[in-house]
Amino acid sequence: MMLNKRQLPIGIQSFEKLIDNNNLYVDKTEYIYNLAHTGMPYFLSRPRRFGKSLLLSTMKAYWEGKKELFKGLKIEELERDNPNAWQSYPVFYFDFNKANFAEAGALEAILEVQISEWEKVYGDTTKNAPLGVRFGQLLTAASEKTGKRCVVLVDEYDKPLLETMNNSELIEHNKAVFKGFFSVLKSEDANIQFVFITGVTKFSKVSIFSDLNQLMDISMSMDYAEICGITEQEIRETFGLEIENLAAEQDMTTEECLKKLKYEYDGYHFHQKGKGVYNPYSLLNALYNREFDAYWFETGTPTFLVKRLRNMNFDVRKFSDKTLYATKDMLKDYRDDNLDVVPLLYQSGYLTLKGYDIQKAVYTLGFPNNEVKTGLLKSLFPIYTGNVGGGSGNR
Repeated sequence: MMLNKRQLPIGIQSFEKLIDNNNLYVDKTEYIYNLAHTGMPYFLSRPRRFGKSLLLSTMKAYWEGKKELFKGLKIEELERDNPNAWQSYPVFYFDFNKANFAEAGALEAILEVQISEWEKVYGDTTKNAPLGVRFGQLLTAASEKTGKRCVVLVDEYDKPLLETMNNSELIEHNKAVFKGFFSVLKSEDANIQFVFITGVTKFSKVSIFSDLNQLMDISMSMDYAEICGITEQEIRETFGLEIENLAAEQDMTTEECLKKLKYEYDGYHFHQKGKGVYNPYSLLNALYNREFDAYWFETGTPTFLVKRLRNMNFDVRKFSDKTLYATKDMLKDYRDDNLDVVPLLYQSGYLTLKGYDIQKAVYTLGFPNNEVKTGLLKSLFPIYTGNVGGGSGNR
């Protein structure tokens, strides 16, 4: 029997489209209000398909002053008595999801396209000048033309690096391109109102982080632990009808269904005291299809991770026996020449925080949920035979 379905935002990364389509929306706008009213540049690391693009799209709509899209949301209430709210700022939105960066020149090509589009709005820049110089000139021109400082939003900055991890020459080239381009954010600080950068990983040697001295990394902040992902309370408040439909399809009670969802898709922790969050992509797909499946894991096999684990003879038993340890510094920064794969596994969503030793300031890590556990072990099984040697993550 077909059920009447409410609109779930599966695969929708545009906040404006989500609102126009009357999709269900888990209100995260209070976080945007708090971030916007500090004026600091921010960085957020979260696993793929965890809602980063939708978060940035929501920020874009906010900074463009599109008040009508936020009707009934928390930020509308918070801005009610602010006479300066809902002004339109010039927004420079970089989306690195659009291209395949495995080929040389791909990064420069997409930067060129975006710069050219903004030149149509704010005027031509110096011909044949480096891309970073042109970007700086655009920031100045936009600020002068609008009378407002600029907002810079960067979505998935690390995609050009993650896709070239097996090509040392190309990854170093892309790092150099980034250095020449985004170093302008420091020199043009007077023309910038707000900066927010997202990615899966924080590459410690990328100049975005060294050049922006005041860049605030909120990836493991208590205040923003639930900024992406969906908490159990949010599930109960927003998706009650969908839970009932899934439970009926699976011949479960509502509470049995919620318990199964938690087992499969919950368990991501981004602060030792933060609430656990569900993988939004898997959760929404399960509710839409009324069936439990490995939705997130099936969207992309972590080939380079599997190869790296095998090459270093990583002991896969460590994933489940609570013997993987790391400090906050280890988890927040990643170097592509680092032999320890644990930080990358954490940032990519294959491991999460399972415990914290406050005296030693050390985290214990493990699988967040059954979907990740089953999927990763299935990926590793064909290349692992018998016992392997000790790997990484020892205290």
